[in-house]
Amino acid sequence: MSWFKRKTKGIQTSTEEKKDTPEGLWHKTPTGKIIDTDELEKNFFVSPEDGFHLRIGSEEYFKILFDNKYKEIGKNVKSKDPLKFTDTKSYKQRTKDAQKKSGLKDAIRVAYGKSYEKNVVIACMDFQYIGGSMGSVVGEKISRAVDLAILKKSPLIIISKSGGARMMEGALSLMQMAKTSAKLAQLSNCKLPYVSLCTDPTTGGTTASFAMLGDINISEPGALIGFAGPRVVKDTTGKDLPEGFQTSEFLLEHGFLDFIISRTELKKKINLYFDLVLNRPLRSI
Repeated sequence: MSWFKRKTKGIQTSTEEKKDTPEGLWHKTPTGKIIDTDELEKNFFVSPEDGFHLRIGSEEYFKILFDNKYKEIGKNVKSKDPLKFTDTKSYKQRTKDAQKKSGLKDAIRVAYGKSYEKNVVIACMDFQYIGGSMGSVVGEKISRAVDLAILKKSPLIIISKSGGARMMEGALSLMQMAKTSAKLAQLSNCKLPYVSLCTDPTTGGTTASFAMLGDINISEPGALIGFAGPRVVKDTTGKDLPEGFQTSEFLLEHGFLDFIISRTELKKKINLYFDLVLNRPLRSI
């Protein structure tokens, strides 16, 4: 029996000397692929093995689409609490917590700069701020983005990533659907192009307004896009849903999208479209 007993403890490392593996060195995609985080960032947060697009925020999209620098506008616009909404927590406290957690003032950022040396205005939503919900600030900043695009005679890109209208602002959040639609009509009247990029997820009132009003509507692969969730749709219609329902591929097949673009090709393809519709000299990119 002594064969099965360890007589000496051998080499032992004290608890104080043990080192934990640093967090964030690798990332595991939903398909089970493991990838080094540095490699993932160099590939625009797209898994090179399976093409899976990780969710990213406005900062990452700005780095992908702008050249070296950009200027943010409306940086300090914040939501108020006109409805005095309270359930388990007041709306004021929710916004403070969201700002602290995300480092953002609200669910969208707007910036102006150059992409391939040509002016562009970009409004990008952030899902990490209260699920990218659309409130009065989102509507106001999109309106300012349109005004700036008209002033600078620049094309506009809106990147949607949203759970829908923000319930804590009630009807005020729903009014942003009409507000943003009216502003985009002004942009159209000025003959300036608008590209709507739908990312994962784009749902609710966002989909029912500015996200589907682009001169060209595009999406990343595998994005969830729809108005109501699949369970609600199934309960309402009483029918089983088709396979892949509400994915960007399904919507492309049924005519709701113009095309799907990998994030690695995003900057090149959008600028090519702008060059074509604005009759600008085509650049070798």
